[in-house]
Amino acid sequence: MWGNIGSWFLEHGILILIILLLSYITYRVIKVAIPRLVERSVAVRGKKRRAQEELAKRSQTLSRFLTTALGAVIAIAAVFMVLSEVGINITPLLAGAGVAGIAIGFGAQSLIKDYLNGLFIILEDQYNKGDVAKIAGIVGLVVDVNLRRTVLRDLDGIVHSIPNGQITTTSNYTRDWARVNLDVSVGYGEDLERVMAVINRVGKELAEDEYFGKFIRTAPQALRVNKFGDSGIDIKILGETKPMKQWELTGELRKRLKKAFDEEGIEIPWPHVKLYFGESQKGNNPICKACSQPNLPGSKFCSSCGKKL
Repeated sequence: MWGNIGSWFLEHGILILIILLLSYITYRVIKVAIPRLVERSVAVRGKKRRAQEELAKRSQTLSRFLTTALGAVIAIAAVFMVLSEVGINITPLLAGAGVAGIAIGFGAQSLIKDYLNGLFIILEDQYNKGDVAKIAGIVGLVVDVNLRRTVLRDLDGIVHSIPNGQITTTSNYTRDWARVNLDVSVGYGEDLERVMAVINRVGKELAEDEYFGKFIRTAPQALRVNKFGDSGIDIKILGETKPMKQWELTGELRKRLKKAFDEEGIEIPWPHVKLYFGESQKGNNPICKACSQPNLPGSKFCSSCGKKL
């Protein structure tokens, strides 16, 4: 009896131990090597534009996925090899595993699609945690991204969980740099050269501001006459900013332009309606000195030209 056991061990047991030992060593090597390879690959693809915390987070996600997947492959291969050495016919098992794999594949197509699409999203660095992006038609802050789903929080504070398999187009609003893109309307009677000079001056002052200046890459300036509107002429203003700062800077630019236009007497048109109450009331209504039009009693600004009464 002991002789049979010893003979079996010498013939099969040692080989089984070698299989298990090599499988364990291979897994340990993969567990150490994959994170380093992934970190280098992600750093090159991302061009090191992100903070170290974001780079480490993305690398950790990929490393965990690849290590788990390869570990599962190694474990399955080791089990089949051990069963073969024990004397169990693995052909039916392989056939059954193939049929089961096909069944699971058909039943979990959407889940597999989620993971594959998530893998490419992270590998290609389409967006990361902390970016503002438009994903599946929803605009929001990316609060979490992994291989299965992406989580967005919009301006209303609503959290949207989007399976990666449903993502076909992504628009990243904060990749590398952003842009102030603003249309400002002025009256048809204004001198456009003068208006553009005022806009450029305000943009330059904003770029030289102690607080806002550090967020600006190129000062906002008038680009062109963009449109002849119903009540005014639209002027296109562009400027480059650091990511996530375009909205704050656009709001500040609007405020400064309004103040500068008021100081320079530049008209900002708005839709308005003229009301007439008959000639008998004309003498009781305040008359605009600029356009000689009557206005309602108590009016502070002319309903025709917008000038202060």
